Amino acid sequence: MLEYSLVFIFPLMMIFSSFSDLFSMSISNKVSLVLITAFVIFALVIGMDFNTVLWHFATFAVVLTLGFVFFALNIIGGGDAKLAASTALWLGWAHTGPYILLASIFGGLLTLVILKFRSQVVPEKLNTMQWVLRLHDNKNGIPYGIALGAAAMFTYPSTPWMEKVIALSISG
Repeated sequence: MLEYSLVFIFPLMMIFSSFSDLFSMSISNKVSLVLITAFVIFALVIGMDFNTVLWHFATFAVVLTLGFVFFALNIIGGGDAKLAASTALWLGWAHTGPYILLASIFGGLLTLVILKFRSQVVPEKLNTMQWVLRLHDNKNGIPYGIALGAAAMFTYPSTPWMEKVIALSISG
């Protein structure tokens, strides 16, 4: 049963954070706390060695530090910085580079789509939806959590987590 949680908790948090950012332009700290807590639990369950756990936390610290530098420069939001770091915790060094690259590509595409959307008049049927109006407003940023979540979903299947899930499924 736990292996199914392992398969789904990370993707569910990515999906939740993406929709949360789209609809509210914010990502709750609870998402990062769930990801960090789940990482520790699953690392213990699968028997991840202490050295590997430390490297994962080092990856988290580096991404969090860089994220807050970007936040201070008003490039990304604080929720984006925390989400990227807690995602990097799960991915580790080997998969964080590809994750950041994919997030950058998806973020660039997302930005182009939203800028195009903002150059158009909001359709009358959508004119009463607050989240659409917030997304359309040039004063607001880009809900980058969507790009972070999508990049994580593309990266996650190639991680060692999936190997462990398959091994637990076969032995269970």
